[in-house]
Formats: sequence, structure tokens, C-alpha cells
Amino acid sequence: MTDSSDANKERNREIARNEEAKQVTGSIRVSISAVAVVVIVGGILFTLGWLALK
Repeated sequence: MTDSSDANKERNREIARNEEAKQVTGSIRVSISAVAVVVIVGGILFTLGWLALK
């Protein structure tokens, strides 16, 4: 009985590690997307400001 319990615990640990890796990957994707949006919006605002001053 302890063998199946230990196997379940190890399986749960492996699942937790996999879920953590997925969360990290998702967080990185969100961060990259946020930075890309900020760069694009910043570029547009800079261009509009430059054109307004010209």
C-alpha cells in the first residue's frame, strides 16, 4: 500500500513541476507581449510628437 502511495506522491510532484514550467512559460509570453505593445505605442506617440513639432 505504501508503494502506491509513494508512486502517487511522486506523480503529483511531477505534475506540479510540469504545471510550474507551464506557468513560467505563460508569464514570459505575457511579459514579452506587454513589452512589444509598449514599444509599439511608444513609437507611435514619439512619431506623432515629432510630426507635431516639425
